[in-house]
Order: sequence, then C-alpha cells, then structure tokens
Amino acid sequence: MRWYVADRLAEDRLPDINSHLDEVYPKKTFYSENGKRILDVVISAVALLFTVPINLFIAIGTFLDVGMPLLFHQERLGQNGKIIHIVKFRNMKNTRDSRGELLPPSQRITKFGRLMRKTSLDELLNFWSILKGDMSIIGPRPLVPEYYGRYNKRHKMRMAVRPGLECPPRKNYGHVWTWQEQFENDIWYVENVSFLTDIKMLWMLLRFTLDRKSNAARANTSRGTFFGYSESGEAITLDDVPQCYIDECEKHFIISKENNG
Repeated sequence: MRWYVADRLAEDRLPDINSHLDEVYPKKTFYSENGKRILDVVISAVALLFTVPINLFIAIGTFLDVGMPLLFHQERLGQNGKIIHIVKFRNMKNTRDSRGELLPPSQRITKFGRLMRKTSLDELLNFWSILKGDMSIIGPRPLVPEYYGRYNKRHKMRMAVRPGLECPPRKNYGHVWTWQEQFENDIWYVENVSFLTDIKMLWMLLRFTLDRKSNAARANTSRGTFFGYSESGEAITLDDVPQCYIDECEKHFIISKENNG
C-alpha cells in the first residue's frame, strides 16, 4: 500500500517539479574518472586486511545475538541506477506481528545491533563492495531500488557517481538532516568531486562517524522513508503525505480485494 502512495505522488507531482529544475552537470576530470578509483582500491584492500580481527569479533557476536545466517544481502542502487548487492552482518531479529508481517526495524534491532550502528562497525564489509568496484569510499549513500522512480530529475543525478560509505554534510545542521538536505549535499558532491574535496570529505566522515547525535539517529532508524516530494519540491516522508493519498490508497486496495473475491 505504501508503494502505491509513492507511485501516485510521483505521477502527480514529478512532471511539474522536473520542469522547474536546473540541470546537473557531473564534474569530469582525470581524478573523478581514474584517480578516485585507484585510491578506492588501495584504501579498501588495506582496510579489509586490517579489519579481519574486528569482523571476526562481529561474526561471533552476531552468532550469539541472532544466530545463523550471519550475513544478509541487500539490493541497492549503484552508479547510473544499476542494482548492486551489499553484504552486512545481521543485526535484527525476524519478529513478526499477529498478521505475520515483520515489525518495524526499530522494534527488531538488537542491543548488539544498535552498538554496531552507533560505532559504524556495520559498514566494514562495505569495503568489499568498494574493492570490487560497486562503491567508493566517498559518495552518496546507496539507497533502496524502490526510490528510483520517486526521485526528481535533479536528485536522480546523485547516481551519476559510484555510491559511497558516506557523503558527509559540509556543515553541522544542528539536527538529523532531512532527505532534502542529504540529496542536495549529494548533488553538490557530484558537481564538485575532486581530490581535495574527497580529502575534506574523509575528515568530515571521521567527524560524522564520531558524532553521537548522528549515530544515535542512524541506530534508531528514526528519519523515516523517502516517499516523494511536497508541492513545493521538498523531499518528504510518509508523515508528510497528504491524507487524500492515504485515503485513495485504502480505497484502491479495498476495491481490488473485492474484485478478487
């Protein structure tokens, strides 16, 4: 039902929103095309080697916490919208409600899982994705495939580069940043990628990782799901979707259920 709401929002609003947006021009240099990849290979190879003991500890902790399997695979949107697969250690239980549906992530994540997220240790296996070329050290975070059709044409250009471990905010917002702030930050990076930019971003990544407020929000998955845009073009979550779309969705599924017997 939620995907239906997002599809209706995109159908109603994206044509008008896209008609008022400026074009995005990714920066093309020797560094962005070649040098960045060389650094990614070197850094990820070294990181994988030195984090073997840490990953072993996490594997044991995961086994004691949630049992087997230790890993789970996720589909994400890579460069140019290509589907990539990332691997992480499990940090949630498969607890379901009375209808057999999985409970929200905030109710399934374990204490050990929260610790992994707060310390960003759940990101370590992503160095394998970087080494094989699906990701980069610095770049827009890879998001779920369901978002592809919801992006406006400007924000879709965040996929013009390889996704990264993080594309840290360039300033301290003083709050957990919104989807709109994140997407605009990603677009700035796409248009300004350079060796100096990546060095600054690496420093910001370290600060971002050690920031308690950001990590606490990430651990609790409290920001909400990206659902589309307001009439003014701001990225919104389900909480911001007009009630008329919710009502239309419910009516649609009631009629579909009746027609299917």
